[in-house]
Amino acid sequence: MSTLHSYRKRGRGFTLIETIIVVAVTALVSVTLGSLLVYFYKTNAYALEQAQAVGQARRGVEDAMRYLREASYGSDGSYPIKSVATSTVTFYANVDNDPAIERITYSLKGGTFYRAVTKSTGNPPAYTGTTATSTIATLVVNATSTPVFRYYNNAGVELATPVNTAQVASIKTTITVDANVNRAPVSFTLSGGATLRNLRDQL
Repeated sequence: MSTLHSYRKRGRGFTLIETIIVVAVTALVSVTLGSLLVYFYKTNAYALEQAQAVGQARRGVEDAMRYLREASYGSDGSYPIKSVATSTVTFYANVDNDPAIERITYSLKGGTFYRAVTKSTGNPPAYTGTTATSTIATLVVNATSTPVFRYYNNAGVELATPVNTAQVASIKTTITVDANVNRAPVSFTLSGGATLRNLRDQL
């Protein structure tokens, strides 16, 4: 009799208290894992966004430096460097390997780095046609103390504002990007320099 009683005692299911404990532990584990997954996703999503922004900015700086090196007289006879400022530069160069020379403007506006290209048209040539604007980099956070463009003479001395375009021999470009200024990792700064090859012997 006692053996049968012991068997029934051992074979019974969970008590109400045991069930509540199991459910509570399971819920706690699920919530914890969910929170960890959300945190992991958010952290990696930001890191990916930052990496994409840095890659885009790097290509943008390389793009600007490539064409600045090849700055030349415009199809209408304009001097290679049309205008300069800390956040914008306009010059002439051949971007598509055809006989005509294009007018190019790189500028930073509202955290976005743009390139605008205007082809020469007519005879005599003039830059009155449609301007094609493309985005070169986004999430740019340059501080006021970090100009996008800095200009140097043939001796490597930085030119003071207002810059005399006839003295510009090289240009340095600096872009700082940050997908979220309130979170790590910290912002990333890219720089590049270009010597104006076609003007080197004229300055």
